[in-house]
Amino acid sequence: MKIYTKTGDKGETSLYGGTRVSKAAARVESYGTLDELNAFIGLAKAEISDEKVLSQLQKIQFDLFTVGSEAATPTDKLILANGKNRLDLMISEKEISELEIWMDDLDASLEPLQFFILPSGGKAAASIHVCRTVCRRAERAMVHLNETEEVRPELIKYLNRLSDYLFILARYISKISGEKEDYWNPSER
Repeated sequence: MKIYTKTGDKGETSLYGGTRVSKAAARVESYGTLDELNAFIGLAKAEISDEKVLSQLQKIQFDLFTVGSEAATPTDKLILANGKNRLDLMISEKEISELEIWMDDLDASLEPLQFFILPSGGKAAASIHVCRTVCRRAERAMVHLNETEEVRPELIKYLNRLSDYLFILARYISKISGEKEDYWNPSER
């Protein structure tokens, strides 16, 4: 099977269910940014050796594919005639709660914040900070999509919580790596 189809040569792509849309559509931007985030998480994993963190990030990558599959599905194609969801997997409060539990666990070993943190803390932590900013962009893209097409609130909530997790994870990775965090402290200018 060839990877190229030539069906996107004119700037269009197919959504789940077959609807053709512009590659610049809000829905495509949304799941494209999720794909970018997933790739950056894969890159960050290459710098991390902590097994607990790697396991969490692998679960997050799986969840991002789940979010992306829903983002690639028009709302009118999401529910079948019998009222069941067309997708086997959907993000729920369970995945959101899981992120909160992980955050609480990681945060328990960190010093309380006194200043804003500059993205730094070594290569692994800086990579996670990049993931955090791409996650925020993915969240904005999902909010933008929701302005024109309904998006389940769990998707936006998941991305919001994920960016918080990534912030705490970057701090945690700095700590276990023995790297110094840099702070934005205007009084020290």
